Amino acid sequence: MTDATLEPIIFGENHLSIEDVLAVAERRAPARLQADEPFRRHIARGAQFLDTLLDREGVIYGVTTGYGDSCVVAVPLSQVEALPQHLFTFHGCGLGKLLDAEATRAVLAARLRSLTHGMSGVRIELLDRLQAFLEHDILPLIPEEGSVGASGDLTPLSYVAATLAGEREVMYQGQRRSAAEVHRELGWTPLTLRPKEALALMNGTAVMTGLACLAYARANYLLKLATRITALNVVALEGNPEHFDERLFAAKPHAGQNQVAAWIRQDLAIDAPAQPLHRLQDRYSIRCAPHVLGVLADSLGLLRQFIETELNSANDNPIIDAENERVLHGGHFYGGHIAFAMDSLKNLVGNVADLLDRQLALLVDTRYNHGLPSNLSGSPAATAMINHGFKAVQIGASAWTAEALKNTMPASVFSRSTECHNQDKVSMGTIAARDALRSLELTEQVAAATLIAANQGVWLRQREAAARPLPAPLADMRSQLGEDFPPLIEDRALEAELRLCLQRIRTRYWRLYD
Repeated sequence: MTDATLEPIIFGENHLSIEDVLAVAERRAPARLQADEPFRRHIARGAQFLDTLLDREGVIYGVTTGYGDSCVVAVPLSQVEALPQHLFTFHGCGLGKLLDAEATRAVLAARLRSLTHGMSGVRIELLDRLQAFLEHDILPLIPEEGSVGASGDLTPLSYVAATLAGEREVMYQGQRRSAAEVHRELGWTPLTLRPKEALALMNGTAVMTGLACLAYARANYLLKLATRITALNVVALEGNPEHFDERLFAAKPHAGQNQVAAWIRQDLAIDAPAQPLHRLQDRYSIRCAPHVLGVLADSLGLLRQFIETELNSANDNPIIDAENERVLHGGHFYGGHIAFAMDSLKNLVGNVADLLDRQLALLVDTRYNHGLPSNLSGSPAATAMINHGFKAVQIGASAWTAEALKNTMPASVFSRSTECHNQDKVSMGTIAARDALRSLELTEQVAAATLIAANQGVWLRQREAAARPLPAPLADMRSQLGEDFPPLIEDRALEAELRLCLQRIRTRYWRLYD
């Protein structure tokens, strides 16, 4: 359950941030609907305006017409009430894995925010029920595959519409249950979706946007973790700290690149008395780490802008302008900005995987690790010949990196004409978002491997007679890592430790830079 003492996230007229969605998705803060009467009247006005149009038998896409290519098919008023159920019913064809709990909450949050604009023609009761789903943690079981990202996330969002109507299945209190059963248990009456309400729920970008919020947060933490890993590896490899000199980076003033260099300087305490240099120039995966990671750092602002603008938009079709009594037909369900953001993120994250994989390759190779034992094994001489340390871990990291790099192919350029060529140019935004999360998963695995190896490398270096004390940030990190990851002396299976490290990464366990 969420902590009731935490400040709630208000869904209404206010701007929501990625962090707001993350707080709801992780159950760290409750979701509340704006409660003042002017807001509730504003929402109600859209549904009331639609009712007046129906009384005048106005032609409204998806209300008095069929959907998509079938927009030329008139729906008589006697069938208008049945149309929403047909929409979520025939879209019940999703396949693939189910979205996990965090992703599902992020989807519900993104859809709720879009509908709070009051430009979708839905009742306030529908918003209340969506908020109640979040409050009680009733999570529609949403298959992740089946959306081309325009007309929005129709098929996955049909599972939200259907469960609000008491159909299909939800996860509730750790159990897979029928939505109808959960409604009965809570004393609720399932919603009978009114004209436009199923379309308003489904014809938008909530799945790709919710997933993009999660991906952004993971990438932001990964940036800082990769920077800390680099600093540890500078120590383990006896690197040249002058590569991160402030005057050097003033000559090429990309803000994010300079921030990464500053973090590394902070970790290495470069303002302390200079250490003797072991070499003039380190290999690129060390020397150019700020230049690689800086691209991600500098891109996060643009990605945030794209994601948060989409999150805080009315993105279904048609748009109901009740104030001016107009129905505006357009294409706001198109997820092009999210598709670009997530395709870009895949590229950025793939480069982080490649950087860390190259650092790990240096650590285990006696030709390049400047005196560390082969494969970072800590075994004594008597058993050195049968111990192989991080040899297999490096192979695994190489495999994960290769898959992350293969995954950088942009999804958005693979638009497919669908639905009798009505949807003849689509965004593929949801596939891009799913790809980005997979790339992050793989890169986090590389980061886990490289972090544990870097920890081992620093431990080995610190055993040397001439070793200098670690700077405070790295000493503190080593102390925390030591609680979970003891030195590798004799070979042991490292899967459990890698999985624990992944858990630490995904929960942002280590505080990294302020």
